[in-house]
Amino acid sequence: QVHLQESGPGLVKPSQTLSLICTVSGGSITANSWSWIRQPPGKGPEWVGAITDDAGPYYSPSLKSRTSISRNTSKNQFTLHLSAVTPEDTAVYYCAGGPEYSWGQGTQVTVSS
Repeated sequence: QVHLQESGPGLVKPSQTLSLICTVSGGSITANSWSWIRQPPGKGPEWVGAITDDAGPYYSPSLKSRTSISRNTSKNQFTLHLSAVTPEDTAVYYCAGGPEYSWGQGTQVTVSS
């Protein structure tokens, strides 16, 4: 069974870059697709982007100019970088993926000075 765990700072200042790591166990990130999803307070989930085993990365059109997703196969991790953040980027961020599209528990990120 694939297990995913998000990690990163819970507080980021406006204009800085948000960086989150998803550590995967029970499966290899060299296969299947792996995504980042976020849920702002009071709103529904929003897909941020993904990497796949044969192409990508792919990004949400609304976030593409600020988003970068990469993988570290030696650590079985994939990383999200979101630049020039504003308070509108405050959300619970989830990583998800694998053969059964498992989800991590999510991590709260707040953008505030």
